[in-house]
Amino acid sequence: MTAEKVQIVRENAETYGLNTTLEAIGLPKSTWYYWKSSKVDYEEKYKLLKEPLIEVLTANPAYGYRRVEPELKDRGYQVGKTVVQRVLGMWNLSLRRWVKKPKPSVPRKLLNRQGNGMNLVAGMDAPEPLQVLYADFTEIWYARGAKKAYLMPLLDHATKWVVGWSVGHRPNTELALEALSMARATLDNVGLTLEGGIIHHDQDSVYTGYRWLYAVLVKHRARISYSENGAKGNTAMESFNGRFKTENRSLFHEAMNIWELKRVIAQQIGYYNRRRRHSTLSYMAPMDYIIQEGILPEPALGLAVPSS
Repeated sequence: MTAEKVQIVRENAETYGLNTTLEAIGLPKSTWYYWKSSKVDYEEKYKLLKEPLIEVLTANPAYGYRRVEPELKDRGYQVGKTVVQRVLGMWNLSLRRWVKKPKPSVPRKLLNRQGNGMNLVAGMDAPEPLQVLYADFTEIWYARGAKKAYLMPLLDHATKWVVGWSVGHRPNTELALEALSMARATLDNVGLTLEGGIIHHDQDSVYTGYRWLYAVLVKHRARISYSENGAKGNTAMESFNGRFKTENRSLFHEAMNIWELKRVIAQQIGYYNRRRRHSTLSYMAPMDYIIQEGILPEPALGLAVPSS
């Protein structure tokens, strides 16, 4: 989104230079100056509508603004038909079935051009503790199978420590950033950092979006690694997700709302980190292994298990 690109330029132009930042983010200079001088921008005002609009139109491609409006209101966005009609036209969303495929973003162009060259994990023999974190969204069914949520954990390769996680109704950027923030807070509590580490995941649009890239690369100064073949290139994460859901399916099944589900997940991730023995750790729990190897001192144990 243009607003996000403009914000990234504002925060980095002084450090890297305006022209360099504009070129890196793929933003024309004319657009930058237009946004900089504009006092009230309609797109900025209603930018929160874009993601839910895309979700509505993806599920209901034949909908016009009259049918889109009640869909948005059901999701908590109290806007009228005039606003809906205008933003649909502004973002060309009302023509999703007929417009040409949009141009790929700069990150997507790099992925298409470099292919396997952006998988930083493939050639690694034995990553050090907290050198590689795996991430992915996975479905969680709850309320006796009637409702679905999405879980995104951040799992360390070497120690099997879940350093952060989030759960919500949609696998979107907000959910991913929430998990990333928890990971940073968890590591901060024990004097560690994400800086210099690698976060490995698939090429989902969330992970190629500017907000995710900015958070990982600029804000946390970590690196990003992309699987070139989806889940097959992220087997550690797939293994954790599958095992975690299988072992806790009955508990998730009995959680009747999202808040109860979060409580259950927090409890079971705490169990996983503190007590569940892992075969690749000589049948030790992740936190016991971390203390034995001297990665964290024992007094830090209570601070190192994310719970909410």
